[in-house]
Amino acid sequence: MSRYNHHREITTSGYVYRALVAIAGIALLVFFMPRGSRTHYDFSIGKPWYDSPIIAKETFPLLKSDSLLRAERQQAQASYKPIYEMSADMGREQMKNFVSRYNTTLSSSIPFYYRLYVTDKLKEVYDAGILPAEDYDRLKLQNCKAITISTGNEGRTQALGELFTPKTAYEHIVYDKDSLRYRPSVLQRCDISNYIRTNLTYDKLRSESLLESLQKSISLYRGEVQAGQEIVHRGQIVDEQTYLALRSMETFYKNGQKQSKAERLSLAIGQVLYASIIVLCLLVFFNQFRSDYLQQVRTVLLVVLMILFFPLLTYTLVKHGISAYIVPYCILPIFLRVFLDSRTAFITHVCSILLSAIAVSYPFEFTVTQLVAGLVAIYSMKLLSQRSELFRAVIFVTLASMICHLCFDLINMAFFSTEGITPMLYLYILVNGVILLISYTLLIPFERIFRFTSNVTLVELSNTNNEILRRLSEEAPGTFQHSMQVANLAAEVANKLGAKSQLVRTGALYHDIGKIEDAVFYTENQSGTQNPHDNLTYVHSAQLIIGHVQKGLALAEKYKLPPVIREFISTHHGTSKTKYFYVSYKNAHPDEPIDEQLFSYPGPNPSTLEQAILMMADSVEAASRSLKEYTEESVSELVGRIIDSQVAEGYFNHCPITFEDISTAKQVFCDKLMTIYHTRISYPELKKEEKA
Repeated sequence: MSRYNHHREITTSGYVYRALVAIAGIALLVFFMPRGSRTHYDFSIGKPWYDSPIIAKETFPLLKSDSLLRAERQQAQASYKPIYEMSADMGREQMKNFVSRYNTTLSSSIPFYYRLYVTDKLKEVYDAGILPAEDYDRLKLQNCKAITISTGNEGRTQALGELFTPKTAYEHIVYDKDSLRYRPSVLQRCDISNYIRTNLTYDKLRSESLLESLQKSISLYRGEVQAGQEIVHRGQIVDEQTYLALRSMETFYKNGQKQSKAERLSLAIGQVLYASIIVLCLLVFFNQFRSDYLQQVRTVLLVVLMILFFPLLTYTLVKHGISAYIVPYCILPIFLRVFLDSRTAFITHVCSILLSAIAVSYPFEFTVTQLVAGLVAIYSMKLLSQRSELFRAVIFVTLASMICHLCFDLINMAFFSTEGITPMLYLYILVNGVILLISYTLLIPFERIFRFTSNVTLVELSNTNNEILRRLSEEAPGTFQHSMQVANLAAEVANKLGAKSQLVRTGALYHDIGKIEDAVFYTENQSGTQNPHDNLTYVHSAQLIIGHVQKGLALAEKYKLPPVIREFISTHHGTSKTKYFYVSYKNAHPDEPIDEQLFSYPGPNPSTLEQAILMMADSVEAASRSLKEYTEESVSELVGRIIDSQVAEGYFNHCPITFEDISTAKQVFCDKLMTIYHTRISYPELKKEEKA
């Protein structure tokens, strides 16, 4: 049986509580799971198909390839002729204006045949059509070959090269090379530019309607996929034809295909069973190996939040077409590794990933990649006592994820094909690493909300410059030195037993802070002066000594120490007695009944391995100061007697500690105490030389 399940009895209410939590979690997961038949897959040309075989349930149209659609659209664009409305009166009006001016001002200086030439040329350009310059440039840029000219109820096609702009019309009249008889200098005196106006106006409404009808005339489909036809089978390399069939199926179902009642029922049953199996596996793990966590509401809330958050986030992102690889799943194993333990972190991570994989394409690749990343995160996160450890872990996790996905690309022979690789996926993994690094800032609110204490906080609390520890060193220096020695002893034992050494070290530093008040009443702080207990009764003295526990808890509350540190303060003596005053009182009053509560600490007894280690270290270190000589035999006898007495009195009955652990702890205490109190050699004195 696991040490964490030692003496755990589950009541009926406990079973009901666990069942309700499990049912609520399953209901929430199923509610947010993707609905409808699976209609979205990740696939690309040249990549093997690892999903289940797909057979068309009903007939649906087959899409054309992008290249074919592009060619047809280009052909339609080439046949498109924008519509321009021609003003028939514009040319006649301008020619009339020119003739009028010629007759009044130009006839005396310009020969008559120039008038005939200009009017003929004006008629020519107006009949061909004069476009605004910006329209001509736009049509040329769009590679338009011709336009449709509408005059009243008639229309004709005119090539773009046969049209004029005001500039080209002027040049055509003045600089016509075929008319050598007419000198440009004379024509320029006619101010021909004053009689050139655009007579073509773009008909936007009719032109856009024409273009839209041309685009609609292009069919998106060519042929059909028949019901019962196999579209793709497992292991098949996706070629262009298969790719188009899969895309056609996605489009068909996305555009309104509804499920039958039987399909909806089958889907619901499958989702409920799947979620139930995963949640049940997690519940069995906790019940079998870490039932102590199930007794703590804050731990249950943390695990439930973690295991539900990532699947629900995955369902939401996938529903909106966002890749699941951008989700920092490794936050879960990192946080649970910091706050709980490695095994719990990994099992919970596995369950969370399995619940998330149901919504993603290529679930096998996704699951393997995320599980490898989670293992690397757990392995690289030893204590998280420094920020650099998280940075290192994020680098390892990102590299592991990339290498894992690279392996799949190499296995699928897609890495050497531009159509097979998915470069965006590697970018998503990089973004994932950045988000994972930022997640460090969530540690503090998680500690506050769920009342956990991370190693980062413990390291900060271990700083002896903290106000409460500085007060202890100044006002109770003997107790401070005792606490330092206990911290070293307890941390050494914790390392040997696989316990949380930083936690027990920090707890040891604070376990006696209640002795700051009335420090002189404690032996380690007395400096040879009269013992103040000489003037007190045994009961009063015992109450003063016992009171340092409650005073320590009051100081812990004042300085806002974490709950886990306060537990060390209240349990380091358990429900033991102040033996010196209890025995002295009993010897002085042999015939009187004794109220043992007056000489007993309030407790409770230790309930964790770390608290048990501190209780042993505190008693052993304090008693070792009373030894007259420090030999291996005397130290071993002292350590064995103290710890055996604690075991016999039942102080460790509710601790996850074994006899093997206790034996190991005894050996460590003996070795460390012999090192601390080893006999030092005496230095010889220099003899003075006698004078001659």
